[in-house]
Amino acid sequence: MYQRVPLMVLGLVLILLLGSAKPISFLIDQNIIIIDKLEIEILGNSTIGKFNCSNSFPYKDTIYLNSNIKNSLKSEISMSDFECGNRIMNKDLKTTVKSTKFPKSTVTITNIKPFGINYKCNLNFRITDKTLSLQNMILKNNKESLEGSVEVKFSDIALEPPTKMGGIIKVKDEFVIHFNLHKL
Repeated sequence: MYQRVPLMVLGLVLILLLGSAKPISFLIDQNIIIIDKLEIEILGNSTIGKFNCSNSFPYKDTIYLNSNIKNSLKSEISMSDFECGNRIMNKDLKTTVKSTKFPKSTVTITNIKPFGINYKCNLNFRITDKTLSLQNMILKNNKESLEGSVEVKFSDIALEPPTKMGGIIKVKDEFVIHFNLHKL
């Protein structure tokens, strides 16, 4: 009987201590964002409809906000790994971006700063031998990811939109590049 009382008290103390423990998400520093996957989509229109080409791959990196340690991400993207839904469109994309001459593109995101519930950053996207540079791009902060979109024209990067069947099927000059940085 006397041994049960201390065991019960010890059990109650453990329940109270463990029951009020904070979930691990509260223990993570709010100035650190851990990225574990990068997804890029190219969205556009042609005379016969919309298209979506995407590339998703594991990408491990950490963003340190409000710090001098590291506040940037840089990744090489294989242009031959984009999937557009069928072989013909895959081939057209590879031909358009000259993937044999320029097999990799580079995305660099720097100067990431809080902006309300979202973030602002600078973006450099090198495709073929041209670089798109954007200042103060908004990265929307979702529970699972940081997302950003850039409207681009083929002419901005000195490329010709693909055409087929003697120009009957044409891809429009404007398209959107959508970046999705998945959080851990």
